[in-house]
Amino acid sequence: MRFIDEVEIRVVSGDGGPGAISFRHEKYVDLGGPDGGDGGRGGSVFLAVDPGLNTLAGFRGQRLYQAERGQRGGKRQMTGRSGKDLVLRVPQGTLVYDAGSGALLADLAAVDARVEIARGGQGGRGNMRFTTSTNQAPRRADPGGPGEAFELRLELKLLADVGVLGFPNAGKSTLVARISAARPRIADYPFTTLTPSLGVVDRGDEGSWVVADVPGLIEGASHGAGLGHRFLRHVQRTRLLLHLVRVLPEGASTPLDRYRILRAELEAYDPALAQRPELVALSQIDTVPPDEVAVLQAAFRAAGVPQVYAISAVTGQGLKPLLDAIWQRLQVPE
Repeated sequence: MRFIDEVEIRVVSGDGGPGAISFRHEKYVDLGGPDGGDGGRGGSVFLAVDPGLNTLAGFRGQRLYQAERGQRGGKRQMTGRSGKDLVLRVPQGTLVYDAGSGALLADLAAVDARVEIARGGQGGRGNMRFTTSTNQAPRRADPGGPGEAFELRLELKLLADVGVLGFPNAGKSTLVARISAARPRIADYPFTTLTPSLGVVDRGDEGSWVVADVPGLIEGASHGAGLGHRFLRHVQRTRLLLHLVRVLPEGASTPLDRYRILRAELEAYDPALAQRPELVALSQIDTVPPDEVAVLQAAFRAAGVPQVYAISAVTGQGLKPLLDAIWQRLQVPE
């Protein structure tokens, strides 16, 4: 399924059904009184989290979502049938905004989150409700209340414990595939990962944690360059950032240069991200001699990064110390 993390839709709740104007017509009853029933309530529109979803792609083929209107009241004081509520299923982590004002209406971050976004109209009163001592045969009924209509913007921010960041071809997808059950599509060209992917890292009796592979960033991503800027929102909910830096040279830039660029892009996009707890790992160390890895680690330490892990997701080298460090950092209360 195609990954979609932002859509605009229109939701409309159902109108309330009109009340009925009716009078009893019974055998042997000379003067039948009013017996028009109330109209049914209009259906409401709800948004509810479906843990099985991880994209908003289901909303791409349809823009208007409308609940059922209430039915007209009946004779013999019968209330009309209420309209069926409409429940729209969304992924966990969906933010609901008013498309016009930009106001946040709901944050569906909990796994069981559910919110009424458009309330159905009240059913209209039948003529039996208008009987008084001076008006024994009222010939009026309410038409039923209108439903509500909203233009919404749905925005998905994936929920994960750890967000893996890096330039294209840093090995993020390979790492996530190695340490979890996730199977992201991987290929040997820039921007290979076009969608974020989630994986669960199982630590047996200790527990587990969720990792998000965020598509590669490039310099200028926070201002719209490349593809990564589309997905920076997905690291705003993560508790820990893992910077993955490829050991191989890329033009004139060193691994330390690329780490600094990543940090600058995060701060430009959201200054709070630059304050998020982080770990740094040099990736693809199986492609260079060990002494070159040691030189790179020393360069990071000299620049004020005290601990730089060295890993190879292909061979598994260095993964255990990194995973242990991630787990220990996740145990620190937020």
